[in-house]
Amino acid sequence: MLNCVWEHKGNDTLLYAVDYIGAYTRGESLAVAAAKMPGEIASYLKWRGDSLPASLDVNIVQEKESDLAIKDADSDVLFESEKEPLTMDEYQFLKALALKSAKDFLRLYEGIPDKNATAVPERNTFYGQVPRSATEMYEHTKNVNSYYFAEINVDADNGGTIYECRKRGFEILEATPNFLQNTVLEGSYGEYWSLRKVLRRFIWHDRIHAKAMYRMGIRVFGIEQIPNPFCF
Repeated sequence: MLNCVWEHKGNDTLLYAVDYIGAYTRGESLAVAAAKMPGEIASYLKWRGDSLPASLDVNIVQEKESDLAIKDADSDVLFESEKEPLTMDEYQFLKALALKSAKDFLRLYEGIPDKNATAVPERNTFYGQVPRSATEMYEHTKNVNSYYFAEINVDADNGGTIYECRKRGFEILEATPNFLQNTVLEGSYGEYWSLRKVLRRFIWHDRIHAKAMYRMGIRVFGIEQIPNPFCF
């Protein structure tokens, strides 16, 4: 079974795979998002270098009705599973995934022939204009680094590449006593955060904008021109 968290506003759905950190689907209904989940898990596990589970049936383990713009991937859900402490082995595994995601995002960005080209129409979202070029997508994705870490009281920055600033953030985190306790904190806008949530959100946010960058790159330059480190 694919244990999933369902966050929704009306019918608009974000569906998250609990056991595959950062894997998600969106849809105009739960049924649409659930139908996409097996393909998302197949892509995600190919990226991670793992085999598929025996069952790809979706099992909803938590539901969150939201007031946010779910159709634009605005999210504030904290999984029940994200309230549990971490072991060092688990933390190291999840951190390695978050750093691999950053490294692969950088590789995708660097492989776009013209980083200012776009085939994405102008559109407003809850955070402003949707990023349209590879440069805009990359800068937007990189620059959540200080924001996400700040939500768990880690003073990180956005300097350097997406991989460099994320790696520095984890190094600062690891100098904090008892960081594996995974304390739940109330952050900006009344949203609750934990270290587990930050780890998920990095990979999830990378996947959102990597998918957009990859699709845009194919439309502009053709599939043979664009690297696919995320195995989309």
